[in-house]
Order: sequence, then structure tokens, then C-alpha cells
Amino acid sequence: MDRESGSTGTPPVITRKKGKKTATKNKGVDANVGTSNLKETITADEPAAASSSVVKEVVVVPSTPKKSKGSKGKKGSASLDSHIESSSSKTPQQEQQPKKAAVIGSNMALAESTGDFFEKAADELPVKTMATSSSKGVQVNGVNGVRGGLDDEKERPSEKGNRLVNGERSGTATLTQRKQQKSSALKAKDNDYPPLYDDDEREDRRLDRIQAYRAAGIRFAPWNIPYRRRMQTVAVIIHCLSIASTVSFFFFLCAIPIFWPLIIPYLLHMSLSKNATDGRLRMRSERWRRLPVWKLFGEYFPAKLHKTHDLPPTRKYIFGYHPHGIISHGAFAAFATEALGFSEKFPGITNSLLTLDSNFRIPLYRDYILAFGLQSVSKESITNILTKGGPNNEGMGRAVTIVVGGARESLEAQPGVMNLVLADRKGFVKMAIRTGADLVPVLAFGENDLYDQLSPKTHPWLHKAQMWVLRTLKFTLPFLHGRGIFNYDVGLMPYRRRLNIVVGRPIMVAQKREGEIENEEVNRLHSEYVGELEKMWEKYKDVFAAGRRGEMNILK
Repeated sequence: MDRESGSTGTPPVITRKKGKKTATKNKGVDANVGTSNLKETITADEPAAASSSVVKEVVVVPSTPKKSKGSKGKKGSASLDSHIESSSSKTPQQEQQPKKAAVIGSNMALAESTGDFFEKAADELPVKTMATSSSKGVQVNGVNGVRGGLDDEKERPSEKGNRLVNGERSGTATLTQRKQQKSSALKAKDNDYPPLYDDDEREDRRLDRIQAYRAAGIRFAPWNIPYRRRMQTVAVIIHCLSIASTVSFFFFLCAIPIFWPLIIPYLLHMSLSKNATDGRLRMRSERWRRLPVWKLFGEYFPAKLHKTHDLPPTRKYIFGYHPHGIISHGAFAAFATEALGFSEKFPGITNSLLTLDSNFRIPLYRDYILAFGLQSVSKESITNILTKGGPNNEGMGRAVTIVVGGARESLEAQPGVMNLVLADRKGFVKMAIRTGADLVPVLAFGENDLYDQLSPKTHPWLHKAQMWVLRTLKFTLPFLHGRGIFNYDVGLMPYRRRLNIVVGRPIMVAQKREGEIENEEVNRLHSEYVGELEKMWEKYKDVFAAGRRGEMNILK
């Protein structure tokens, strides 16, 4: 036994430099019981083979080894076994790299939890796993500075399965990982929707509201708002004022006689044009849809489009958007523009958002929405879009988005609730059968949270007046309020609240002629469609609607 080290049979430390061999005795091994602090290094141009079965990995350092003062025997050797793994053969690139080192000991877990280990030393370490603690299940991955082990429970399941160890896929998994994989496999059988996640800058905005200047109960936005967020607000203002600005500009032109020779032919063209119903999409402009201003519009909330299933471009589709909300900002961002990357997620599909036919009778505004590819929600328009165009001029690769609930559902839009007017809405199902288009449910979490409006329970007489206007004039007047341009409490702009638009599983529909459509088939497809919406709600409500005030309700 070495009296200085206090360990039995400790192998000597071998140092090789420039072909010379020097053997020295190990003067000390630091081995704190319970903390496993080891300092044993071998320096060489190439790793030397250790004779002891305890040493399983060689840590390369550029300097001469330092002597330690004291040890506690076998406990230190046992702790070494749990912290150092066998090293794989070095690649030529690693042999050319400068020889640097890191001492892995009792402070590994602390350094990993704070991020110091990889923030300061990731560039100095080989691109391999450095250590594994079998006692605590702590795993450190040196690939691209990724932290492991302590953050495993926060990682996504898909990322856990793809963890690389020593440059190869790990063949073993911890007990916790196996249980999670088994549970996820069982859930996949019951629900084929993949897990989705919500990442946003909510905390920064919450702090802004806390630090906002208050006057008369109103919170005013601070002056140090980032420039990009100011531009996001401008983009929303442009869209929200689009009707008022285009109509005002048109009447301004009418007040100038020199423009009358242009205004009269334009009005004739507007009354006779079939651009909104013929399905040819002549006015649609991809350049207009991809303008940076619409990207800013989507970032304002922020809004995100989630894809759960592939949609082959060899089929045609009817997207049912739920809920309507007050103004359906989410439908505009996701399906009228490329702000959320629809064409990248669903390549080969040309989607058209549908709106009321009366919007195409507003001067200049009609040209504004036609540039986005918006079309009328009439039966003629839907039929033409889904039966014309595409590679074979049969509508393949075409899609339409219908906000199924309509104006009636906008009166049910309250923050924290999900009331869908869908029980008796089966017209879109019949259109799908006539055109042979597959049904795709779309659930927008957060659409109802963008505005506040008077509740029909607290103001029943006002709700009756709104319903009378809806029955007689076919549109509604929601009494809403949101935020302002420079404040967070008063105005007509939508709140900055998260929008998550989830596109569900397509329901295949067989095309039939008008006289061959049976009510049983319509009811079956409608029930299956509602069932998919319920699956999506149950799957993602705890992720995207954690602050909900109730469950999803299907209304008549």
C-alpha cells in the first residue's frame, strides 16, 4: 500500500512526450466519499493504455499532472467507475486538435444545472459524451453544447429518442425514458395527433405591462418598446383599418371631377365582375401574400400554424375553421397570407379563404382582398374553385377555408371559452360530397381571446337586438373592445394574445352527384368531423388553452 495515497495497487501515471517515456508514481488521488471528485490525468500525443480495470477513459491535458494530497481508498475507485466511461478511438480530426482538458468531478451536476459547463468549456471538449452518472441518471452530451440529464424532463419526447451518445444512437435507455416511450406508444394508438408545444415571448410582454405607466386605471405602453414590436402594431393597424381607409380614399376620388372618367368604368366593372366566384383566381398575387408586413402581422399576437398530418396535393380539401371569433384574425394570417408558412407546410396546395359576397361590393376593398386570393363563400364559388384549376384542371391541389360558425358564432366569442355553432351546420359537408373534397378540421386556440365583448348573460336585451340584426340584415354588430395603439386597455385593436392554429386529420370523402347524396352519409361525415375536433381539443387544450374557463361546447 502507498502510504501517501492510501489506496491499494494504484497503477502508476504514465507520461509520453515526443517519443520519451517517463514513469512516475501517482502521489495522490482525490476521492471524496459521496461527491466522487477525481483528479487523475494522463498526458500524451496519443492516449496510453491503463493497466488497471478501474480506469475506463483517458482525459487528455496539455500540462503535467498535479499531485493531490490524500485519498480515501476504495470508495474513490468505486466512484471513478460511475463517472468515467470507456473512450472510443479518436478520429484524425480530433488528433489534430489542440490537447485540452476538463476535470469531471463532484461539481458536474451543479455545473450542468447552471449551464456553466457547456457555456464555457463546450468548444474545448471533444464532440462526444463526457460523463454519465448512473446513480442519478445525469447524462452530459457534448454534441453542439447540448445539455442533458437534468433537463431531460423538460425536453420533448421526440428529442429524447434522438439523443446521440459517442456519435452513435444510444442502444440503452433509462427506466424513465422507457416508461415515457411506452406511454407515448399507447397514447398514439388512441389518438394519432402528435404532441405540440407552445413557445412565445409571453413573459417579456407581461413585464412590460407590469412596468407600464398607469393613469386613470389605464396602462400605457412604455417608450422603450422594441422597434420590431412597433412595426408589428403598425401592420395590424393597416389591416384593421383596410375597409375604412379604402372606402374613404374612394370617396375622396369621387370628390375630384378629374377622376370621374375612371370611377364610372370601375363601378361598372365591379358590378359585373365574376372574379370572386369563377374560381380562376386571376387577381391572386403571391408577391402580395408574401410581403414582410404580413409576417409582422402574424408576429404581433404571435400566431403559429401547426401541422399534424400530411395533405397530399393529389386531393382537394375543404378546411373548416373554428371558432369564428370576432374578426377571424387567425384565419387571415394562416390562410390568406404566407405569414405562417402555409405553402411550406402543405406544398402543392392552393388555398383560398372564403368571405361574405357583400365584401366584394365595397369599392377598392374588393381589390385589396382579391389580391390575397379571397373568394366568395357562395355555392357557385366553392364549386368552381374545387372543380377547376390544378394540374388536370379538375381542382386537384385546390382548397378552400370556410369559417363554419359565421356571424352567429361571433356573438359567442368570449375569452377563455370555446363555443362552436356546429350542430346544425352541415352545408359544408354536402359541398364536400358534391365536389369530392376531403374535410380538414382546423381549431384555433386563442381566437376568442383577442377581444372582449359584452356577455349575453349579463346583457340579454342587447343580445336579442344583435340576433334581430343578424336575422334581418345577415350580419351582426358585436359590441367589442380591445387595446389601443399606445395603451393596453382601451381601443379596437386585438390584444397581443397567443394564437395556435392546429390543422387536423383529413377526412376522406367520396364524390357523389346531387341526387345521390344521402342524409345518412352527411350525418356520418358530420359526426366524424365533430369527433376529430373533440380529439384535437382533448389533445391540445392543456397546452394551448391552459387558462380556459370551460370545455368545448357544440351549439345549434
